[in-house]
Amino acid sequence: MLTAFGRALAQATDRRFLRVLLLGIGLTVALLFSVYGVFLWLLDWVLPETITLPGGREIAWVDDLLSVGSIILMLVLSVFLMVPVASAFTGLFLEDVAAAVEGRYYPHLPPVPRLPWSDALRDSVGFFGLLVAVNLVALALYFVVGPFAPLLFWAVNGFLLGREYFQLVAMRRLGRQGAIAARKRHRGRIWLAGTLMAAPLSIPLVNLVIPILGAATFTHLFHAWERPGQGTRP
Repeated sequence: MLTAFGRALAQATDRRFLRVLLLGIGLTVALLFSVYGVFLWLLDWVLPETITLPGGREIAWVDDLLSVGSIILMLVLSVFLMVPVASAFTGLFLEDVAAAVEGRYYPHLPPVPRLPWSDALRDSVGFFGLLVAVNLVALALYFVVGPFAPLLFWAVNGFLLGREYFQLVAMRRLGRQGAIAARKRHRGRIWLAGTLMAAPLSIPLVNLVIPILGAATFTHLFHAWERPGQGTRP
């Protein structure tokens, strides 16, 4: 797994890979700022514009929040938002990342046609809905387990993200049923790799590059575990 991640990191300067990486970071930042703006708008709508402190001093809370806590709030929001962002971006970027990785490290493999957009969108929406539903259920458990909440968060989302990334990578070469069978064969290792991906998604700034690097890493893991040879997607 470390070898796969090292190869993904080493390819970050590849022009084909770098384009997708920078595009992914740009869209991630745009999404975070959009959610941040909606978050502030909701607070402004729900709470009063000013708060009067003892002594008669008034605080315009939104302006103070923007001036004092904007960066901190953005970083905190990114911790919670990057898991669904990583899930949503698979349908957008995984095909390009996997093709770039195979072009550099597995040039002997025959090219495969792109997954139909409808299939990629269906799978991404399905995985995203599952991820949100499971996290809503797990939310109550986070309060119960106390200091172990981060470990539970990583384990739950690692299972889901690993399942999603591996299956979408495998579908390119094995088809849907073949990808499902491969996922079942390697479920334990996929869970571990997904957990190792979910953990840095909790680190602000670092988490901006993890979705793309994760797609590249799972491409390497698929080829290491399955060695599909000359097989193409049916």
